[in-house]
Amino acid sequence: MREGRIHLSGGSIAYTVAGDGPALLLIHGLGGNRGTWRQIIGTLARTHTVIAPDLPGHGESDAPAGDYSLGAHACALRDLLLSLGHRRFSLVGHSLGGGIALQTAYQFPERIDRLILIGSGGLGSEVSIALRAATLPGADAVIAALSAIPPAVTNRALAVLPKSLSGPDASLLSGLLYGLRGTKRRTAFLRTARSVIDWRGQAVSAQRQTALLHGVPVLVAWGADDTTIPPHHHRAFAERVPAALTVEIPGAGHYPHETASAQLLPPMQAFLSSTVPFSYSEESWVDRLTHPDIRLDSGGTEPAVRPDSSSARWTSAPGRRRVLPPLSVLSFLH
Repeated sequence: MREGRIHLSGGSIAYTVAGDGPALLLIHGLGGNRGTWRQIIGTLARTHTVIAPDLPGHGESDAPAGDYSLGAHACALRDLLLSLGHRRFSLVGHSLGGGIALQTAYQFPERIDRLILIGSGGLGSEVSIALRAATLPGADAVIAALSAIPPAVTNRALAVLPKSLSGPDASLLSGLLYGLRGTKRRTAFLRTARSVIDWRGQAVSAQRQTALLHGVPVLVAWGADDTTIPPHHHRAFAERVPAALTVEIPGAGHYPHETASAQLLPPMQAFLSSTVPFSYSEESWVDRLTHPDIRLDSGGTEPAVRPDSSSARWTSAPGRRRVLPPLSVLSFLH
């Protein structure tokens, strides 16, 4: 595992790279950094070249003035991967990173092998009241004051709030808030948040582009107790994209890759090893663009080699048949 920094036209991006094999890009969420992947990067690196960057304005990457939209992030990550010698890659996106992963697949479909979405944004309008409040006038001053409070104190305060507000993620949220002490980081956080969220909720949705995912292997995972993005967003997505494989982790909140990695990793590994990379053709892509009602119930996610099915359950859209992984892989879903 090594740390790197690459200078691109929009500023430098810090990243961690580990392993050898097909490229796998890990995209963290709003206000986070590449450290969020520490529980799973080593395991994934056994079979893949894993690249985990800090998004522009986050972590150790530069925080330039300018565009922090999903499209700008997608371009920056495409440029990073090309600069590192990877023309195609699979994507893992958490929260905002899921929205960026979907945007990357839309902008650069010829680069994409697979998609894994974890507690993903962009699948519905609802989002936590804290993130909606961050888009209001005066939020900068409020966040500046709150971020100056030591995480231990914030953690105790969050612990007494109703479960519907902080859920099982209090310590992670207090650490994220503490990371916004610097003016540049806070400004980048607010610009990024306001590019996808307003006072009503998520303002950017990938729902209109779901037809374009026909043939793209997709795994959608979430924590059953997520209080940041409602779990029903992911269930509804599975109904719109029946070929997608889905995993709901009981007891986990918005960060299952940190708090429930032992439950999340097996289905991720099974998905990455058993699915066929997306095969892009411009003719097919144009057909999707001009016929958005194309059916999404076949192609892409079906494993190349069918694993032995057993009594284990891989959750899926109602009424759709699914190829099941071995019992040892998904027994936690009982």
